[in-house]
Amino acid sequence: MVGDRPAPRQGSPRSRGAGDLDRLGRDGLLGLERAEADQLHRRRAAARASAVEIAPSAKPQPQRVRARMAASPYPQGEMRRAVDILARGPWAAEQVDVRWSDEPYAPPPERAAAADAAIAALRERGSPSHDGQAGRLVDFGCSGDRLVVELQPVRWALRLVEGDASRSVAGLLLTRDRAGRWLAGRRAPWLASWAGRWALGAGGAVDVGESPVRTLTRELREEWSVEPERLQVEALVRLPHDLVMFVGSAWLAEGARVTPDDEHDAYAWWPADVREWPDEASDELREIPRLLGEAA
Repeated sequence: MVGDRPAPRQGSPRSRGAGDLDRLGRDGLLGLERAEADQLHRRRAAARASAVEIAPSAKPQPQRVRARMAASPYPQGEMRRAVDILARGPWAAEQVDVRWSDEPYAPPPERAAAADAAIAALRERGSPSHDGQAGRLVDFGCSGDRLVVELQPVRWALRLVEGDASRSVAGLLLTRDRAGRWLAGRRAPWLASWAGRWALGAGGAVDVGESPVRTLTRELREEWSVEPERLQVEALVRLPHDLVMFVGSAWLAEGARVTPDDEHDAYAWWPADVREWPDEASDELREIPRLLGEAA
């Protein structure tokens, strides 16, 4: 993709990834023992059995989502071992429909207590320890060429609970220049999460009442003081600890300059070819382009 900015992939949006991950698990490619892989396959089958159903609508607006997501197809306290691609685009910004519920999420008492402990730990180490409300995924669905997501308010600190982020939603905007290079920044050591580690692009929590698409552009502006020339939504991804990532890609205009905020103490443009990325690029970061179908 060296040269002009990459062209968007063609084809209609689709949900995919679970079947491929099931096959990888059964073939031992996810590092699971056979018994664990079979158990994971059964759980994913149960999850797909409770998949979202899109109901026809008489109105000329996007169809509504009928079924709500199951609370979890996994046993309490057991963490999934693989990333789940819940829905795969690409979608243009105007093809994403967002509905907010007025009903906030009520976590189990033990999870609320764990969030309290996580905030206290941040306070003790001198990291930002503010709490508040953010977005949580209630439901989602693909209808024709549109992505429909339903969100509800959730306590921000629940995303800090080890092993269970309660389907809190965070935006991640992978950012590239005209030559296809990837913007990466090292997060400052005082931050609450990923302190001292390199991250791709921009990202952060979805504010209550906010469209996740707006989250992407807001975070890019706040973190790098730049606007995208072009943006598309790539995927809805659930991480093993039940944090849901709303992933987008942005391409900057020719000659655009980025200015990092104080949450980054270093930044770099990594090569377009992921195989040429520097040693500081973690395995988790290298996995992101592969999951999105980029050459790795």
